[in-house]
Amino acid sequence: MKLQSILLSTLLLFPVAAGAEERVFSESYCYENVERYIPGYYDSNGYYVSGRLEKSRRQVRCNGNYHAPQKPHQTDSNSCIEGGILGGILGGGAGAAASRGDGRLWAIPLGIVGGALVGCQVDGG
Repeated sequence: MKLQSILLSTLLLFPVAAGAEERVFSESYCYENVERYIPGYYDSNGYYVSGRLEKSRRQVRCNGNYHAPQKPHQTDSNSCIEGGILGGILGGGAGAAASRGDGRLWAIPLGIVGGALVGCQVDGG
């Protein structure tokens, strides 16, 4: 029994030869998609055979171009913050002036939102 436990412990202490070797492969393949249209035709019995599209993929050399070219990212520099704030103030004031009593409960927030949207569009956003 002691012999079996000693043999088992020695197997655990030393790495297994099959799993100890590390292999690293760095191969890059690029592929090209090829489509070929085969038009329809009438067979000898007069029936129409519809056309089809044959698709295939073939391996090509990469030449260092691993990614498709992308357009440069363009940022929108238009800001409508000033117009939105001013429009909200004017819209809220117009909503307060045009409403009476309980109508002010919904007229002022509606004026603020509507004024902010209009002000943003006027400012160039």
